[in-house]
Amino acid sequence: MAVGPNTFPAMLPINGFKLGTTSAEIKYKDRRDLVVMEVAEGSTIAGVFTLNRFCAAPVQICQKHLAVVSAQGDAGEASAKRYLVTNTGYANAGTGPDGYKNSLAVCERMADIANVAVENVLPYSTGVIGERLPIETINAALDRCVEGLSEQGWEDAAHGIMTTDTRPKGSSCTLSINGKDVCITGISKGSGMIMPNMATMLAYVATDVGLSQALAETLLKEAADQSFNQATVDGDTSTNDSCMLIATQASAVHFETECDEGYLQFKEAFITVCVELAQAIIRDGEGATKFVTVRVEEANSRNEARAVAYTVAHSPLVKTALFAADPNWGRILAAIGRAPMDDLDVDAVSVYLDDVLLAEKGGVARSYREEDGSRVMAQEEFSIVIKLGRGDIAADVWTCDFSYDYVKINADYRS
Repeated sequence: MAVGPNTFPAMLPINGFKLGTTSAEIKYKDRRDLVVMEVAEGSTIAGVFTLNRFCAAPVQICQKHLAVVSAQGDAGEASAKRYLVTNTGYANAGTGPDGYKNSLAVCERMADIANVAVENVLPYSTGVIGERLPIETINAALDRCVEGLSEQGWEDAAHGIMTTDTRPKGSSCTLSINGKDVCITGISKGSGMIMPNMATMLAYVATDVGLSQALAETLLKEAADQSFNQATVDGDTSTNDSCMLIATQASAVHFETECDEGYLQFKEAFITVCVELAQAIIRDGEGATKFVTVRVEEANSRNEARAVAYTVAHSPLVKTALFAADPNWGRILAAIGRAPMDDLDVDAVSVYLDDVLLAEKGGVARSYREEDGSRVMAQEEFSIVIKLGRGDIAADVWTCDFSYDYVKINADYRS
């Protein structure tokens, strides 16, 4: 069950970036579950990761290896090929020192196959927390991934990183910058345990543009903040979230700083790809039947606007009402009223379902008719718009409903 059409877009290849996928039978038979991505020499890689304190072993190792290679610069391992290895089935989180050793063992095996330093291998895992990696199974299948490496391998990889997802998620675009064509292509996975900082989410976005290391890191943080960090399914921050930017430097376009001509155009396109990937995760939320934008306007700050939006988006009572297409405006007001902010004047607050005024001046709007609210909420996609009457700042959060299937999926997740 998911919201919107199940169509996977045409994926533009990125010169200098290859993907290979196989069925290693890590947890299930006959399911693509292991992906290797090869990054050309001289590429720039940046990452943003979960803030969960129980972050998984692959997250710890990935951050360490990124720091080592970045510190070496062009004269070191950054000039060699790098490899991203993703397994599904088991998250390798909450597994202690043995989990770290197992994730590192996969990196070492990949390094041996590719004849690169172990720091040039970046690991990613997703799946059940607390279960250790079957490293013999994974290591035995890495060769098959390498044999299948191709710049056309995006769709197989999008399937290969899925867990409870019902569909692969991808986005791709081309644009002309200063008379030269460049491409941006990315995939993501995620369906449950989705909550910012970041969200069980993996995302890989590659481009043939050249970026300095500092600029790549700045861009990815800004893009994640405007996309993946505006998405929430259930309010649970995963232990394994990772979002990666890979710039292969293969095109004739290179940006060193934000002031370079054409950069803002590229940045806008890159963020658009990230937004599409983030929204695809919400549309495929576990058991989702509705895609809902919670927009808070007239706030004093972006943090305040987001705090209100997340309080509404995380409310189980609001989310179950969304599933039932029940415009229970009292639940929305109650959520707004407990949001973490000072001195809220409830008489200044107004709430809309799309363009239908639902509540104002501390209660239901005089113009409101139940059939109008029901009509909006019967749609697959709509907005809850909250105007606080406090300032001129706005923020969006994307979320979904809670259906019966959300409980079923998570009750049976380990079986």
